Amino acid sequence: MVLAAQFMALLDVFIVNVAAPTIRAELSASGAALQLVVAGYTIAYAVLLITGARLGDLLGHRRMYLGGLALFTAASLACGLAAGTGQLIAFRLVQGVGAALMIPQVLSLIQRNFTGERRVRALSAYSAVLATGAAAGQVVGGVLVSADLFGTGWRPVFLVNVPIGIALLVLGARFLPRDAGTGPTHARALDLPGLVLLAAAVTLLTVPLVLGQEQDWPLWSWCSLGGSLVLLALFGVYEARLARRGGAPLIAPRVLRLPGMGRAVLWIVVAMGVNAGFLFTLTLHLQGGLGHSALRAGLTFGPAAVVFGAVGLTWRRWPARLHRVLVPGGFLLAAAGALAIGGLLADGGTGGWGLYPALGALGAGIALAFSPALTGALASVRPEDAADASGLLATVTQLGQLIGVAAFGTLFLGAVDGPGARNSADALWTTMLVLAVASVVGAVAGPARRAR
Repeated sequence: MVLAAQFMALLDVFIVNVAAPTIRAELSASGAALQLVVAGYTIAYAVLLITGARLGDLLGHRRMYLGGLALFTAASLACGLAAGTGQLIAFRLVQGVGAALMIPQVLSLIQRNFTGERRVRALSAYSAVLATGAAAGQVVGGVLVSADLFGTGWRPVFLVNVPIGIALLVLGARFLPRDAGTGPTHARALDLPGLVLLAAAVTLLTVPLVLGQEQDWPLWSWCSLGGSLVLLALFGVYEARLARRGGAPLIAPRVLRLPGMGRAVLWIVVAMGVNAGFLFTLTLHLQGGLGHSALRAGLTFGPAAVVFGAVGLTWRRWPARLHRVLVPGGFLLAAAGALAIGGLLADGGTGGWGLYPALGALGAGIALAFSPALTGALASVRPEDAADASGLLATVTQLGQLIGVAAFGTLFLGAVDGPGARNSADALWTTMLVLAVASVVGAVAGPARRAR
């Protein structure tokens, strides 16, 4: 039930990509406005995820999950009924706020209500949902836009959330365990200075990543990126001092010092960055370079979605001797898949049937790189640190996706539209080469440990 909400929120990160051309045409949106429609959700989501995790710790995970789900559902309805780009951008931001309140509670509810092998199975299902959501967003978006239900064009990509959200609210109110241990005697104080520093740092990082390429990377974008690094450093210093004084930092430093946590964060960023960059740039090539319809472009990602989910759900049952090499092996398989996709499409053709095994290989590689890394990172987290760990890893996952779209999208669009512009197939081949290099970097980023 909670994983269904996770899946629905993750779909919204990518489902709009396929609908973007239709939104631009029907609302006469400028390029910058369209960027904000696509990225406004992501920015609000990334900025507030850790805040949402702490609020769940303070006010109750069940209560915050249901409240976030209600806000997300209402905002989805408002997006579907929006009369212009200004309204749509505003409601997308509200959608992101609702998702940021809802999603961190999913991991916390798993951590607090499952133990032993049941927790491992629940985390594997969670990883599979994350792995499939991005690719499935492309597929579902293509189906809904091409169907043009009742002449509504792009609006069903948002309205589809409404009946699902209402059903999940009813089920959640009935079946989710009641919150216990919240209130002034149990909850840690809200770290408001830490919240402000972190929100400002993430905002300064995400806004130029989203809008920099659109505006040809002006000076303010580089200043903003530099400022984000300064604020992140200040945030780290402040949190460490607060912990030494016996306070309640937003992210407990001991969580960052857990064995393997730093390496897992790096793996997750690289895996999600490669995944998001692959989905974004291949979508641009399929619709812009090859002229495919939204439906055909979306369905192309079907093999990747199926393999993502299958691998994410079953890797724990593979022979134990393989677990040590799953993450680096997954990155190398993703690199091979990216090279195969780029090579098959380099001549400007459709790639034939060989494209689908290549997509499956890349999907399997990303799932193997991501799922064991996430499970290993959470294996040693104590229940009292579940909110901190879930907020941290959810934010890292989201930022990895945003960085992937910005970095690899900039590379692709720069090759297509910049000086010495090349055709879309050449730009895709260059992008896939760089995706492969990034995957190899992930493979050698650190020695693997057996996920427990």
